[in-house]
Amino acid sequence: MSNILVVGKPNSGKSLLFNRLTGVSQKVSNFPGVTVEIKSASFRKHQLIDFPGTYSLDPITKDEQIAVDQFVESISNKTVKGVLCMLDSTRLERSLVFALQAQKMALAAKVPVMFALNMMDDIERIGESVDVEGLARDLSAKVFPISTRKRQGLDQLSDALDEMASKPATFLPVESLDLDFDHIAKAHELHRVYGASVHKLLAQQNKLDSFFLSGVFGGLAFVFIMLLLFQSIFTWAVPLMDGVEAGVAWMSDLVSRNMSDGVIKDFLTDAIFGGLGSFLVFVPQIMVLTFIIGLLEDTGYLARASVICHRGLSKVGLSGMSFVPYLSGFACAIPAMMAARTIASPRRRLLTILTIPLMSCSARLPVYSLLILVLIPPIKLVGGILDLRGLVFFGLYMLGIVSALFVSAMLSKFAVKNEEDVPFILELPPYRLPSWKPLLQRAWNSAKAFISKAGHVIFAVTVIVWVLGYFPNGAGNLDNSYLAMMGKAIEPIFAPWDLDWRYGVAILASFVAREVFVGTLGTMFGIDGADENIAGLAGNIQADGLSLASGMALLVFYVIALQCASTLAVMRKELGSNMIPIYTFIGYSLMAYIVAWFTYLAFV
Repeated sequence: MSNILVVGKPNSGKSLLFNRLTGVSQKVSNFPGVTVEIKSASFRKHQLIDFPGTYSLDPITKDEQIAVDQFVESISNKTVKGVLCMLDSTRLERSLVFALQAQKMALAAKVPVMFALNMMDDIERIGESVDVEGLARDLSAKVFPISTRKRQGLDQLSDALDEMASKPATFLPVESLDLDFDHIAKAHELHRVYGASVHKLLAQQNKLDSFFLSGVFGGLAFVFIMLLLFQSIFTWAVPLMDGVEAGVAWMSDLVSRNMSDGVIKDFLTDAIFGGLGSFLVFVPQIMVLTFIIGLLEDTGYLARASVICHRGLSKVGLSGMSFVPYLSGFACAIPAMMAARTIASPRRRLLTILTIPLMSCSARLPVYSLLILVLIPPIKLVGGILDLRGLVFFGLYMLGIVSALFVSAMLSKFAVKNEEDVPFILELPPYRLPSWKPLLQRAWNSAKAFISKAGHVIFAVTVIVWVLGYFPNGAGNLDNSYLAMMGKAIEPIFAPWDLDWRYGVAILASFVAREVFVGTLGTMFGIDGADENIAGLAGNIQADGLSLASGMALLVFYVIALQCASTLAVMRKELGSNMIPIYTFIGYSLMAYIVAWFTYLAFV
């Protein structure tokens, strides 16, 4: 199968075009450096390979190094029949710097190059134009004006890509080109002669930046936007959560209604609907979190947030470039650690990776939501715009962020070797309206991925918990079960937080996966006679009398503890060390236990 390489500068629209042409759902956004892995997918009878964006063939960051090394290796592969180079029409000169280098290398290897001139809708919107024919003539290659967001020009580009992959020799320049030129000077000249004047676009961008990047108003706007982000996670998802809860209860009643009492009925009601059902209730919040983060990315605000945060982050050894990996960590620490490859400084990249696990990932969401529903009353604030539960939710996320900054400051001062840092340089993308369909699709895919990733683990754990908790005496006798015998052996560990053995079992089980905490408690409360309220785990825990002090200690523990084997594996891979993940796991576990204990004492 013939391959076509898709390359270009960061934030030029490569990944969105890749998705449009292949039908896959790779993550895209309006922020440099989102794609940090090489992706491939089928396109007609060929294979498209999407590379991370890079500004030059002289790499600075690790993701650029990956892209450049792989491009240099691939270009000499006989299966590569062409290169599609993305150009951003609103940043044409910057795009051409890399594009000319890539074209020079490709033509030296007798591989044809084609150019896609993206974001032409933005150029047309401000009443400007690009001389596409003149640009194509000077580049000695075909140039296709397109808008990936509006799907303009994609049919013609697709047909040309198909033809280039089938007959690559016909797309090589007729005359041999002089490849000995200064690519920076030529990029400047090509933009001057053929490019659009983007003063109108920049004037609009600068007007908004004067507010969002200002010292006072920009900081206030940042705090307000972050507050709304976490408030929305709790409030917007409530109707969906209620729907899922009602659906689980309805399914439980439907399945068990005509079943005779016995082991099978108890297993279905306690383990399946009590355990898995309690977990599924909180999945809508993951969809809302993914949607809101995607909205901030697509509009271009995340890059501005990185600039706002740079001064504060630099004081604790980090960089403004750490902000996006941190924010990505709210969804999952694994892609967040990969996103840290965009940080040029090895020292700051190390500190970022070590502290990303303190960001409250989506796996913590079910735990937070359950305990907040149990402990915090639904008191409305600021005329109903905010509520107390949302503020506590925001506080938990802020606790994770503050903990990360504290750990980074301590490591930067006492453990991580100081070295000369690379300057903080970040391209500010244009402000853009989001593409709603990809945002909704990403939110839906995040929920499916979360369920598929955690579902089988939760199922396995809940089955084990149910078997141990059900036997030897059946439902309603949890205190005399095998699970109780085991749980009471570890009860002294969590006695300082005034938690009984059931919570201790759920905490230990959640070291397999954090989400298991909810499913494990759901199963145990089901066995203990709460089957009349299958999905209402929060109500069951409230009736059981969990104290505010114990609940807050649990919340703080889950903010800090590192309970994810996959995160440790990726940390090992990214840092190339076996010992660092081990030390990190031990350190965060001890820190979580001690801080949770002091939290309990503070609320008693």
